[in-house]
Amino acid sequence: MALRLFNTLSAKVEEFRPLVGNEVRMYACGPTVYDYGHIGNFRTFIAVDILRRYLQLGGYKVKHVMNITDVDDKIIRNAAAAGLTVQQYTAKYQKAFFEDAGALRIEQPQIVRATENIARMAEFIAKLVEMGYAYKTDDGSYYFRIAKFPAYGKLSKKDFAGMEDGARVDVDEYEKDNARDFALWKAPKPGEASWDSVIGPGRPGWHIECSVMSMQELGESFDLHAGGEDLIFPHHENEIAQSESLTGKPFAHFWFHARFLLVEGEKMSKSAGNFFTLRDLVLKGYKPSTIRYLLTSVPYRNQLNFTFDGLQQAAASVDRLRNFRQRLAGKFADGSSLTMTTLGQQTSKRLRDALDDDLNTAQGQAAIFDMIRAVNTAMDAGNVKSGDVAALLAPLEQFDRIFSVLQDDDVAQMQRIYEWAKAEGREKDISAELEEILRSSALTDAQIDAKVEQMVAARKARDFATSDKIRAELVAQGILIEQTKEGVLWRRK
Repeated sequence: MALRLFNTLSAKVEEFRPLVGNEVRMYACGPTVYDYGHIGNFRTFIAVDILRRYLQLGGYKVKHVMNITDVDDKIIRNAAAAGLTVQQYTAKYQKAFFEDAGALRIEQPQIVRATENIARMAEFIAKLVEMGYAYKTDDGSYYFRIAKFPAYGKLSKKDFAGMEDGARVDVDEYEKDNARDFALWKAPKPGEASWDSVIGPGRPGWHIECSVMSMQELGESFDLHAGGEDLIFPHHENEIAQSESLTGKPFAHFWFHARFLLVEGEKMSKSAGNFFTLRDLVLKGYKPSTIRYLLTSVPYRNQLNFTFDGLQQAAASVDRLRNFRQRLAGKFADGSSLTMTTLGQQTSKRLRDALDDDLNTAQGQAAIFDMIRAVNTAMDAGNVKSGDVAALLAPLEQFDRIFSVLQDDDVAQMQRIYEWAKAEGREKDISAELEEILRSSALTDAQIDAKVEQMVAARKARDFATSDKIRAELVAQGILIEQTKEGVLWRRK
C-alpha cells in the first residue's frame, strides 16, 4: 500500500508521488515570530514532522524547507511599540521557537527567513508588474490584480464570482470571503521599518514572502506545501495566484493542511483563559513527550480536543511505551516463538497501513498498544523467549522513528524552561509538580540502579526495614518502583 494523503487542492485523498524519482520537495509555512508558539501552532508543526519522518522511513529523500516570518504587520507594530528594530524584536522569539520545537523532538528543516530575501521579493513583484498582474498605487505600495487570475479560489473552493474589481485590502490577514487585490509591497509609514529596493522603499506583504522563498529553494513547481487550515485562505490562495501568474506552472502539486484544535471543548483564545504555549504547560508539570504524544493522538485532519485529562492519559501511554521497552531488555529463556515473531510482523504492517491511510496516527498508536497488551500477557505467562525480542522491538523502533517519544530527555528540557521562567520573573507560574520532577532528576540513572540493587539485596536478606526505607527514599524523590517477573523496574514520575 502506498502513502495516500488528502490533497486540499483536489479535495480528495490521492496517492502521493513525487514529481521526480524518490526526492520529495516540501515547503511548510513556519512561525510568525512575534510571540511564543502555542499548542495550536505546534500541532501543525508536529503533523508536518510526522509526514516528513514517514516519508523518510519510506525511503524518500526529503528536502523540507520552512520559512520564518520575521516581518509582518504584527511584528512591525510590536517592534515599533517596544522601541526595537525588527531584528532585535524577533530574535528572542526565534530562539524560543527552535528551543521549543527541539523539546517536542521536531526535526529541524532547512530554514529561510523573510528579512534575508527582501531583494528577491522586490524583483518578483517587478516582474508581476511587467506582466500586468500587479500595479503600483499613488503612495508607492504594490497590489496583485486578482481579476487577472481567473482560477483564484481553486484551493479554498470559495466562490468569488461577485468580487469587486480594483477593491484592495492592505492587512496581511483577513477573514472576509470577498476577494480583493492584496498587498505585495507596502510603502513605508512613519516609525515603521522599511527596506530600499528596485521598486522603491517599503516592506513586503506576508503572502509574497512564501512564494519567493519556496520557489528559490525548491523550484517553480514542487511536490507539497503544508500549513495549518487557517492559511488556506487568504495566504495559500494568494501564494498560488501570484506564483502561477509569474511562472505559468502549477505551484505545489499537493496541499497538506492540519486542523485547528480546541482546548477543553472551546476555541483557544487569551480572552477565554485557555491559551497555552508549550512553556505554560511545562511550568504546570507536563513533559514535552506527553504533549507531543497528545498532539499526535488524533489524525491531523480531525479536530483535536486538547484537555488536561487527555494529557494525563498521554503521560500514561508514554510510560507504558517506555516500560514495555524496558521489559524487553530483561532476561528471557532461550528459544523463540512463531506466535511472537508473527505478532511483531503483523504489528509493523498494521502501523504502515495506518500511516499510509492519510497518516492515521490514532490507528498507528492502536496497533502498537495492541501488541504491547498481547506481549505483556505472554511475558506474565512465561511465553516470551530471548529469540522473540528482536521481532518485537522492530515495530516499537519503527513506531518511535515516527512518533519519537521513547527517548527520555524530558527533564533536561523542563529544567531549561524552569530556568527561563525564573529569568523572566515568572516564578509564580512554576508548579509544585514541576519542582517535584526536577527534584527527582537530581539522582542519576546509575545512582537509582544502585539504590534499587541495595533494596533488592536487603529484601533477599529479609532485612525488610532497610528495603522499605530505600523504597520510601526513592518514592520521595519521584521514582516509582514496579515488581515484575523480569525483576524490579523503576521509572521517574
